[in-house]
Amino acid sequence: MNTTKQQPEESAAEICAAEQPVAVCIVTGLSGAGKSTALKVFEDMGHFVVDGLPASLAPEMVAMMARPSMSHFKGIALGMDLRQSNFLDEINEALSDLTAKNVRPMLLFLECDVQELLRRYATTRRPHPLEREGLGLETALLSERNSLRPLREMADLVVDTSRFSIHDLRRAIQKRWSDSKSKLRAIKVNVISFGFKYGVPREADFVFDLRFLSNPYFVEELRPQCGKDKAVAQYVFNQPHAREFRAKLMDLLLFMLPLMEAEGRYRVTIAVGCTGGRHRSVAMAEEILQALKQADYPTTLEHRHLELG
Repeated sequence: MNTTKQQPEESAAEICAAEQPVAVCIVTGLSGAGKSTALKVFEDMGHFVVDGLPASLAPEMVAMMARPSMSHFKGIALGMDLRQSNFLDEINEALSDLTAKNVRPMLLFLECDVQELLRRYATTRRPHPLEREGLGLETALLSERNSLRPLREMADLVVDTSRFSIHDLRRAIQKRWSDSKSKLRAIKVNVISFGFKYGVPREADFVFDLRFLSNPYFVEELRPQCGKDKAVAQYVFNQPHAREFRAKLMDLLLFMLPLMEAEGRYRVTIAVGCTGGRHRSVAMAEEILQALKQADYPTTLEHRHLELG
């Protein structure tokens, strides 16, 4: 009689997750140097983010990313700082544990000069973590810098944020940690079709008026259809000036989007409108969606007034 317990079979998703190392970034550095801002950038880039994590829990958090329910995240970003008394020992042990499991964390270290940190703390009026140990602010800053020097030397990227704006920090992180295996851009585009009679979308960054095109509404057999229907789209783009507008609009967008991305923008909303938001704007929005996807931009589409037009 065989008494050996049968191990449960792993699901395909679990096997796939086990074969692919998790993308892990540990964000640390001097208090006040921009850790919270950096973590928001990782969150915008599609990472699962945890701030204030004890270093000893890092392997458990990384292991959690193997669950199928976490597969939509590009990776995990863990914010850690010197609030733990044995922080350096624990982070070294955590890094060793992760390396043994074939996970190579990337380490981002943020620093800043003393005068700028003093200014930031004066602005926010928050206490430095080490001030609770009886040190004044400037002494606490210097003590922290000395304590974290070994960690700084281990870092994959050291960023001095003394003269950085939020957008500068975003650009530095996107340049280093954007998924090099994927062609998708960091900037996300939302395309909206709408009807002017119902109002312009308030969140739109750019609004384009298509009311100069001939209206399918006045063609009896097209009136009950919408811009997603082939007959309506053909009617719209059989007009030479509709095709010319589409080409020039895409030239403009493909010129502007890389420049906006380089400046740290991560979202842009493009709205195209016609009278009722059912025919011309819907047909054009569908074309913009396909063109941007072919150019590898993450793009969503909303036909805001389709059912009202």
